[in-house]
Amino acid sequence: MSTIFKKGQDVKQEFGGPVMKVIGFEPDLIENVITQWEDEQGTVITGKFMDSVLVPAQQQ
Repeated sequence: MSTIFKKGQDVKQEFGGPVMKVIGFEPDLIENVITQWEDEQGTVITGKFMDSVLVPAQQQ
């Protein structure tokens, strides 16, 4: 399965939420895109998402 995203790309969830950076992939899992972002307090959070729920983040 090939993903439509690239490592280092900014993405966000289709329905909203923070802008996240793609940091890696887990091709054998359903939630195969690994992302990282910083919350309002400066805490770095890592998450895994299905590529179908992510969209490229628009540069502001």
